[in-house]
Amino acid sequence: MNYILFDGPHRNHLLPFTYTRPVADIRVGILTIRQKWESYLEYTTTTVTEDYLSDKFPMVEMEDNIMINASFLPNMEVVALVKNLKHNQALFRGEDVIAFFTKEGEEVNDFSNFDAVEFDGDVLTIEHTWDIFSKNGDAIQEDFALITKGRKSEPIPATVNTINPEHIFIEKGATVNFATLNASSGPIYIGRDAEIMEGSVVRGPLALCNNATLKLATKIYGPTTVGPYSKVGGEVNNSVLFGYSNKGHDGFLGNSVLGEWCNLGADTNNSNLKNNYAEVRLWDYQAGRFAKTGLQFCGLMMGDHSKCGINTMFNTGTVVGVSANIFGSGFPRNFVPSFSWGGSKGFVTYKTNKAFEVAQVVMDRRKEEFTDKDKAILEHVFEETKQYRRE
Repeated sequence: MNYILFDGPHRNHLLPFTYTRPVADIRVGILTIRQKWESYLEYTTTTVTEDYLSDKFPMVEMEDNIMINASFLPNMEVVALVKNLKHNQALFRGEDVIAFFTKEGEEVNDFSNFDAVEFDGDVLTIEHTWDIFSKNGDAIQEDFALITKGRKSEPIPATVNTINPEHIFIEKGATVNFATLNASSGPIYIGRDAEIMEGSVVRGPLALCNNATLKLATKIYGPTTVGPYSKVGGEVNNSVLFGYSNKGHDGFLGNSVLGEWCNLGADTNNSNLKNNYAEVRLWDYQAGRFAKTGLQFCGLMMGDHSKCGINTMFNTGTVVGVSANIFGSGFPRNFVPSFSWGGSKGFVTYKTNKAFEVAQVVMDRRKEEFTDKDKAILEHVFEETKQYRRE
């Protein structure tokens, strides 16, 4: 059987993160959504996504294909139903389709001719940007159980203070010394070749992915995910960094999501609670306006390749697009379009040639290639987001 993950109807609600990746490649918990499905299915997947992303994230179609809505996170019950689908069957949860079985070359415009299989159990869904951090605790718990089942952790060093050490898992190559790890409120996963430096204090759930670093005296409140090759310092609460992003110095990051290749300057702080304790609104690309989140705590959403200078201050519920560069005193507005350059005094367009120069240098430092496919994606995003910039 061939499994293909598709973006589904919530893709635009997950911008700016889905400007540069399919829904399937969003990280929530320890793993990306794709990695979760592949672990459960024991099978590689491909993707149906936007045309401009397809060169980097291609689809492979075979004679028999099961299409899976990537907004749904897998669990044992859902995966069993997906695996058992037959031709012209579709798995539904309420009005939402989770998966359906189709033959090569068949076009599916609606599901009126499909036999419906109903699922009314519990399943995590990622439908809005804030779901990434607000459901991160449950996702870490599920991934931790999946990854560590039947496996034994590396020994916890004698210099490390622990609470509930049975819920702490350390992969080979990881380094932890003179830190405090409290897993009483959720598991702590320390990935391969990751490091927790001296004086750090962690309250789980925490996913510290491979080659990620908590710098000296970092304070982590879970549920938090620090993606691969990311570096974190200061204070972080209930946030997700997808990977290759840095918050390396003092400052607060709370109830926030950073994409890949982001960098927060020293002493950057974000507000995650309004002064009047009111419900937070976030910029919604689909609606073209600020929309209710239903949350009292909501901080910063920052797309790939965006950066800010030292002492930057972000208001509650700020959305920053792709390849923005923010600096200067005062609070920038709480929707910063992609390829913007400036701060509270206003923005100009961040030209692609300059943005690409920075991306090249940043990725070279991590021995990653800034490919022509990456450039083509960012050029498309630049054109698509012109409507939001004041040229």
